[in-house]
Amino acid sequence: MTMKKLLSVISGVFAAFLFLSILAGCGGGGQKGPARIVLWEIMDPEERVILDEFLDAYNASHADVEVSRTNFAPEQLRTQFLTAAMGGGGPDLVFGPADNAGPFSIASVVHPVDEIFPGDYLARFIPLAFDTLAGHIWTLPAQVGNHLCLISNSDIVKTPPATFEEMIRIASDFTADTNGDGSIDRYGLVFESKEPFWLVPFLGSFGGWVMDAEHNPTLDTPAMVKTLRFVSDLRNRYGIMPRECDYQLSDTMFKEGKAAMTINGHWSWRGYDDAGIPIILSSIPKNEKTGLWAVPMISSRGYSVNVNIEGEQLERVKELLKYLVSPEIQVAYATKLSVIPSIREAFDDPAVKKLDRIAASWEQYQRGKRMPVVPEMRAIWDAMRPAFQNVLNGEATPEDAARAMQKDAVRKIREMKG
Repeated sequence: MTMKKLLSVISGVFAAFLFLSILAGCGGGGQKGPARIVLWEIMDPEERVILDEFLDAYNASHADVEVSRTNFAPEQLRTQFLTAAMGGGGPDLVFGPADNAGPFSIASVVHPVDEIFPGDYLARFIPLAFDTLAGHIWTLPAQVGNHLCLISNSDIVKTPPATFEEMIRIASDFTADTNGDGSIDRYGLVFESKEPFWLVPFLGSFGGWVMDAEHNPTLDTPAMVKTLRFVSDLRNRYGIMPRECDYQLSDTMFKEGKAAMTINGHWSWRGYDDAGIPIILSSIPKNEKTGLWAVPMISSRGYSVNVNIEGEQLERVKELLKYLVSPEIQVAYATKLSVIPSIREAFDDPAVKKLDRIAASWEQYQRGKRMPVVPEMRAIWDAMRPAFQNVLNGEATPEDAARAMQKDAVRKIREMKG
């Protein structure tokens, strides 16, 4: 993909802001006083609280460096960093998901991690933490996971279901009209049914996947047809999910005790704790018809280094990076937010090993499959989304939706490659 093509996909609505970002967002020397290191991140509020504590400590112990951070929505960070870095500016570091590797590496806006850190340092990480593309590692992983699990309210569900059949039975028993007004007000299962990220685990349980080894979409398959029919049945046949179930509704219902089970990631668990909901984490169940477990996409989140950073500033950034992914910080994230560490020393720490949530999340992680970090994945997401919705809304059959997904994904990839 050419630079011109990459720029063409970035919305012009950010243009004025981006210009200012290029001027003001750059770290490095040249100014009087401490050297500035600028970090852009997509962390949740609870994560940012922990990060700020450690950044304050780092700034206090490094009089010659001043580290600052700015929070962005994921897509906003990706597009703004691309434009700023391609213009020669931007922040020193970005924190985000591993799938940023696709656009970042193609645009040549980040340093390959394996070229700025020696092999003996990278050997400290769990091998499963790394994503590679074009023979390089583009993100230094700070945490492993970013995947979906089944979450049960333990006041309602004493033993999490191991199969789809059990899940449907438990959910059906809890689903009810409790006030007699003719409208169901509590459901057995809720999860985001607008985004295909939540569809993929079920696809894996039917033996399907989103692309082949050559990154060609594999959406028009019997497995996809069965998956779309199954998820549609959860809502329309079994009635165990609300008809309009987006992320906000499912999150709210579970926090209010009006849902027995939900499917969500580690970013949600603290919110359920704060709402007073006792939770049990487990793997998304097995498809008893195929014998296959659900297969959520798994990935890492971590830090990428702006390619424009060189010399002394790059050395400062590397020192900061080692601190940001240090065992001390990773243990803090693990014990406070149940985030799986990426550094072996933190992963094996006794305080982490004894955490039930880490153990359950790691079990689910091992049953997952790596999210492709190639640029084609973005086109596939965009192709899956409307067709998935059309099935749930009764506007398309699973067969028609699978064909539409495939056709649209092929077209979008062809257009992307120009």
